[in-house]
Amino acid sequence: MTTTKTIDATNKKLGRIASEAANLLMGKDMVTFARHILTDVKVEVTNAGKINIDDTKKRSKIYQRYSGYPGGRKEITLEKIEEKKGMKEAVKIAIRGMLPNNKLRAKMLKNLTITD
Repeated sequence: MTTTKTIDATNKKLGRIASEAANLLMGKDMVTFARHILTDVKVEVTNAGKINIDDTKKRSKIYQRYSGYPGGRKEITLEKIEEKKGMKEAVKIAIRGMLPNNKLRAKMLKNLTITD
């Protein structure tokens, strides 16, 4: 039996939304919680475009990735991510970072739906 839980992101901080969604995706709110078992929970984050983020945070928050080659480090700010892909991508990155780095992470992220 699949349960759907909804989080309204209007006027909330990005980290608060991400931690709440990560806890729901992992199943930590359930009595039957086990770290190695995938829960049957779908999480929907609505109104991602209405998140409360200061302009200074948008300019100063930097996301990094590394290709593995010399000089292969890429940096992008939260402001650029919002321009290119919208706040949905920033919310997804934040939630992904709060999930455990194991075989279940990709499966948990498939149970996540983010809407503007």
